[in-house]
Amino acid sequence: MNNNEIKPLGLGVAGLGTVGVGVLKIIEEHAALLSVRAGRPLRVVAVSAREKARDRGVDITQYAWCDNAVDLASLESVDLVVELMGGSDGPAYALAKATLSSGKAFVTANKALIATHGKELASLAEAHGSALRFEAAVAGGIPIIKALTEGLSSNNISGLHGILNGTCNYILTRMEHEHMAFADVLSEAQKIGYAEADPTFDIDGIDTAHKTAILAALAFGIALDIENLPVEGIRNIEAVDIDYARELGYRIKLLGVAQRRSNGIDVRVHPAMVPLLSSLAGVMDATNAVVVHGDSVGQTVFEGPGAGQGPTASAVVADVIDVARGINYPPLGIPVSDLATLSHLSAKDHVGTYYMRLKVADVPGVMADITQVLAREKVSIESMLQRGMVENGGVYIVLTTHETTEDAANAVLNRFNTLECVLESPAMLRIEAA
Repeated sequence: MNNNEIKPLGLGVAGLGTVGVGVLKIIEEHAALLSVRAGRPLRVVAVSAREKARDRGVDITQYAWCDNAVDLASLESVDLVVELMGGSDGPAYALAKATLSSGKAFVTANKALIATHGKELASLAEAHGSALRFEAAVAGGIPIIKALTEGLSSNNISGLHGILNGTCNYILTRMEHEHMAFADVLSEAQKIGYAEADPTFDIDGIDTAHKTAILAALAFGIALDIENLPVEGIRNIEAVDIDYARELGYRIKLLGVAQRRSNGIDVRVHPAMVPLLSSLAGVMDATNAVVVHGDSVGQTVFEGPGAGQGPTASAVVADVIDVARGINYPPLGIPVSDLATLSHLSAKDHVGTYYMRLKVADVPGVMADITQVLAREKVSIESMLQRGMVENGGVYIVLTTHETTEDAANAVLNRFNTLECVLESPAMLRIEAA
């Protein structure tokens, strides 16, 4: 029997924005190739979106239309639902539950949905024999989900570091290369479409947090936990910090970090300084990258486009092909009943090295005051820089610490703030050997 005689896999697509249209284009333009690779034809039979009449550059009149996306799950002609609407709750959540409960496959690029309801949806999928796939939810065209659940499944993963938001990486790249202020680069990024009109989700680290929670769950075999994940964005990064970082041999990146410790797991999102010679330091503009450490394979690096129509739609269709092939393993890599319960370490207990920048009055005794604070909190200095007078008076003193707890580092910062010689709130960044 050839592929033309095999029943096609009927697809319902919810959400016809940039990625949804990309999925329709790939399935239409590569129909013959996909049919061979999937072992059966892939056929979009129904779609749903907010506006039916909108011009999307593709002909949707050939598909059945559903005003309510949830109705896709009940159509007899639909075997698999592709959800590209976004949002952790509302229609996307309702559609996911309806699809999986009916025994049909569900493919999504919705990182907020998986980060918030992943365990529940995985349980539904397992209970009803449904397939739940979400490769496109993290890092766009980089197959990092497949790497963790398949290619690296024989490894005990000790940790990972990722640049998971292209908007933030673009902003930090421009700030460094053009010596521009954060606000100016953000405004430019919004004008050219790299950043949303409301950029909160990206620049405050929320998008990266969703993706980091997903990767941590898959890497360590634990339930997704977005609630216990400390998150810090890039709003407070200044051009001067980027310049000092480079002088010290580092580059600033917004990182999603997940590490296994002897007493639990350390999962967090924050800007950090990474060594210039590290794998992540060279990842520029809107590119994403993830570095994974496995006990057998060692360090592996995954890099590529983290967003955009082509890369994200490519990942979505790859999941569809796996479902068509009959590949169906537990959505979280292992059965929900086998997920481990590991303690989430408090951010204040994190042990690492830190960068601190102070703007101080250029008067005698300043260094004595600073070193007294450090000694009181038992934090030692690894390196120190001091520059001449800066704009609006004062001088910058920049130091990096030896290993200490984040609790101690924050205590130092708080005490610095009480010194009369300190002219503005000090800045602090973590240093990661990523």
